[in-house]
Amino acid sequence: MEQSSEPPTFGLSRREHILDELRRSGSVRVADLARELGVSELTIRRDIAHLADRGLVTRVHGGATLRSRLDTSVPGAPERGIRYRVGMIVPSLSYYWPHIIIGARAAATELGVQLILRGASYSVDDQRRQISSLVESGSLHGLIVAPETLGPDGRALLHWLEALPIPVVLAERRVPSALALTSLEWVTTDHVFGGSLAAAHLESLGHRRVGILTSEGSPTSWQLRRGWDRAVSELGLDCLVDVDATLDALDGVAREELIADVLRRCRETATTALLIHNDPQAVLLEQYALDHGWAIPGDLAIVAYDDEVAESAEPPITALRPPKQDIGRLAVEMMVDRLASGQRLPVRRTTVLPELQPRASSGGRFARLVVQCKTA
Repeated sequence: MEQSSEPPTFGLSRREHILDELRRSGSVRVADLARELGVSELTIRRDIAHLADRGLVTRVHGGATLRSRLDTSVPGAPERGIRYRVGMIVPSLSYYWPHIIIGARAAATELGVQLILRGASYSVDDQRRQISSLVESGSLHGLIVAPETLGPDGRALLHWLEALPIPVVLAERRVPSALALTSLEWVTTDHVFGGSLAAAHLESLGHRRVGILTSEGSPTSWQLRRGWDRAVSELGLDCLVDVDATLDALDGVAREELIADVLRRCRETATTALLIHNDPQAVLLEQYALDHGWAIPGDLAIVAYDDEVAESAEPPITALRPPKQDIGRLAVEMMVDRLASGQRLPVRRTTVLPELQPRASSGGRFARLVVQCKTA
């Protein structure tokens, strides 16, 4: 058998990277990791085997997944008894929230929590109905929820949650300070900071005239705008294109008309960069722009927010990535701490920062490296 002569720290670093990727996406492929880390596929297979032998991952054909409870190939840690039953209600099971669920599920397994998952929608009535159904079962110790928070209906829902007889932790939501609610806890991404970070990134690349396109009615967009507006003002930028719409809710003709209007306004105002929430809107606008002769990022730089599918666009779209799996993990940990400590523990409200993922769509050093690699 071939022996490895590399320093032990190199292998450790690779294996930590593999575990980080698994926590982020739930699965990894050998070929992708070998290409990304610049090593052979055999080396990656050995790393995965090393992790699997320690019960940390489950080997599958061509890669690995997070350790499955059905994996009996290696004895895992002793099964903990179920300490708590916690309900989790999210507004979508198809976009953004699956990563939060993965993080919550991993933490729940480690901490002896039975997680009862329900998918709702962005409707206040639907959210209240799903929450009521779980609470009325009488078997829950706590709730992790992502409720609507704006408008009269959102405020009423928050007051109702505050009055429930079990602890409630909000995920990716916060209570408006004007409501002065004192018992609800939360873990959320600092989307306001995300808006500021996007503006600062574009300013650092030399853009002076910028614009923003957000998702109409989104609980994230208004926070992004708050940070964006403040940073644009403080950095001395001009925001000359400002649109709040939902492109993927429009039919094909209406969608193309709206995108064409946004690009026309960019051309007329000499706007050279856009922040777009969310990923699907950024991809739709980029596709249309390229099909109609725009150069990305030469004519227009694009930064997306969410980083769900931005990396798969062509060119790949620079994005702000909320730490979704960490949100789920921290929400479960916060709930367990509350259930274990009761009123002795002060109310906690945790905010975590999004991370900038620079790619070709916003230009700068990353884009130049891509061009050099393609022409080498």
